[in-house]
Amino acid sequence: MKMGNRIALLAATGVAAFGFAAPVSAQATRTWVSGGIDGDDVNPCSRTAPCKTFAGAISKTAAGGEIDCLSPGGFGTLTITKSITIDCSGTYGSVLNSGGINGFVINDSATATPGTVDVILRGVSINGAGTTPGLNGIRFISGRSLVVENVMIQNQKSGNGISFQPQAAAVLHLENVTITNGNNGVLVQPTGLGSARVSARHLRIHNNSGAGFRADTSGSGSTGVRFTLEDTDLQQNANGVQFNGPPTAADVRGTLTRVNVSNNSGNGIAASGSRAVVAVTDSTITGNAIGVVTSASAVVNTYTDNALSGNASDGVFGAALPPR
Repeated sequence: MKMGNRIALLAATGVAAFGFAAPVSAQATRTWVSGGIDGDDVNPCSRTAPCKTFAGAISKTAAGGEIDCLSPGGFGTLTITKSITIDCSGTYGSVLNSGGINGFVINDSATATPGTVDVILRGVSINGAGTTPGLNGIRFISGRSLVVENVMIQNQKSGNGISFQPQAAAVLHLENVTITNGNNGVLVQPTGLGSARVSARHLRIHNNSGAGFRADTSGSGSTGVRFTLEDTDLQQNANGVQFNGPPTAADVRGTLTRVNVSNNSGNGIAASGSRAVVAVTDSTITGNAIGVVTSASAVVNTYTDNALSGNASDGVFGAALPPR
């Protein structure tokens, strides 16, 4: 073979070889974590070679991709700065956020396009281990949306189960979430010019030292908080639900539908501030120190199909609305 042909053949062979090699820095759309001996963060996080922690997997997962749990395990706390789904459905994926750290933090404020991240957390248990000072099971600072489904959050001590404090307009959806033994179960409190749209169904929020569900616009501008809370059980907290819409801030407006607010040591439903307007339908408020309490011109209206009785002091609803 002539020298020129030999060089050309070697060059072509090299190009072909490199053409079949995957780029070292490529990120997968779906990655896997495992609590077994096969889990190791030096792995590529594939199904056959999974990673050990969420932090190890997220750097190898493309934006908009998904991290799935292959087997039961404790996968560590995580700060999320890009769109991602974390799904441990069908197995047991846990996060231990003891020692004064947050379980999950969603914060894209330092990225080139803040307020654009969409996050889904599904099938995860988050345990704060009852340490002091406690932080939050989930803390949302900046992003576009957060979906939390089939999640257990417990033992956050002085921290919140979920702290949703967006700096801009953001959406929170909760479905089948249990929160126990923290400060506020769910705190919705936009900051700066932030606002929140919240939809929540099938929550069980018990034994928290603050409110089971609290919405507060005292630190926000923009359009405030809009929420729907449905098919939810709020028991044995300091307050069941608490809303604060001071006159100098944005509105807190929403509805409670088929909500059981019972056996809380303080107020069942408490609203303060002239910009807090809440409507309640088909709900039970019983066994609380005060069933319904309002202050500073706040309004808690009723559709007249509620059971408000059996509290140390029942209190009163505002206007009776037409039947739904």
